Amino acid sequence: METYILQLFNGISVSSIYMLAALGLAITFGLMKVINMAHGEFIMIGAYVTYVIQNIFLSYVDKSLFGLYFVAAIPAAFVIAGGMGFVLETLVIKHLYGRPLDSMLATWGISLILQQLARSIFGAPNVDVKSPAWLDGALLLTQGVQLPYKRLFIIVLVITCIIGMFVLLYKSKYGIWIRAVMQNREMAASLGINTRLVDAYTFAVGSGIAGIAGCALTLLGSIGSTLGTYYIVDTFMVVVLGGVGTLLGTVAGGLVIGTANTTFEFFTNTSVGKVLVFTLVIMFLQWRPKGLFTINSRSLD
Repeated sequence: METYILQLFNGISVSSIYMLAALGLAITFGLMKVINMAHGEFIMIGAYVTYVIQNIFLSYVDKSLFGLYFVAAIPAAFVIAGGMGFVLETLVIKHLYGRPLDSMLATWGISLILQQLARSIFGAPNVDVKSPAWLDGALLLTQGVQLPYKRLFIIVLVITCIIGMFVLLYKSKYGIWIRAVMQNREMAASLGINTRLVDAYTFAVGSGIAGIAGCALTLLGSIGSTLGTYYIVDTFMVVVLGGVGTLLGTVAGGLVIGTANTTFEFFTNTSVGKVLVFTLVIMFLQWRPKGLFTINSRSLD
């Protein structure tokens, strides 16, 4: 029984990472129909920002305050990754709307450039980020069931980001603009919404959330220039399975793929588990090609 409880907890914690990584991609993919192959590199940027903030605290801040570096790293990762996303959208992406193949090739090239840039700055070997002391240890439920504070913190962080995205999309004026552009771009533009600005800001927000995902991943292991490539395929699967552009679909897709991955890997191995998940997703999309949840709009019919 204890083994199954731990397995379920591991599945939820992995799912939370997928949700966070896919949250921004779901909105940008649903809004602009751009296949952003560089999304994983924004995860990498967030991880390296956390590494840099850690070193700044080690060098210039009193040691008693070192534990606060991670609190500072979360907004820093969001701002820097979001800023780079805004630059990418302004310089490259905006010229590729309506050309999915070109956008995929261009962003793939950008991902290679960003990976090489990271290797040039930080070196080829992976680097470690020391977790703050207040995240060490585990919550003891029973003698055989211990839930690490790091993974519990990641789950709480993901829930916070999902709530924040819900408030942004459904309780703010800017969220109304995003949903209007997503459902019918021409009609939204005719009503005076600056779709160009909505695209740029939304892409920046999506990139910033990917940066937060990278920040969270530093708690689970070492980081390197190829960190994002390990998550990009699963992230796209979460978006497609859940339904493009839907917040609820992203949560459901991340939960399904994360728990399925850990479950199949538990009974088989890592490679076979991923193949089984990928096969089941393909079979499901044959039956329901729009995913678990869809946006109801006349312009999409």
